[in-house]
Amino acid sequence: MKLMITLEAARRNAGYTLKEAAPLFHIHEQTLAAYENDSSDVPFSFIRMIPNVYHFPTNNIFFGKKYEFIRTIRMEKEEVS
Repeated sequence: MKLMITLEAARRNAGYTLKEAAPLFHIHEQTLAAYENDSSDVPFSFIRMIPNVYHFPTNNIFFGKKYEFIRTIRMEKEEVS
């Protein structure tokens, strides 16, 4: 099973706040917050910058609605128990 994290988790693991990370992507912090809540429709130019900014591979980032990711993780935990 591949380790997957949310876009928000990638930012936090890199040690950035929204206010610090947004300028690194050349976007407003509200735009970054929106991407973190639903990253299913982010521009490719943004996705290409993630490894350089967060030092984390995009292959391991869940791109979609954050609540769907959380629901999936909970279901996997219930199946293991």
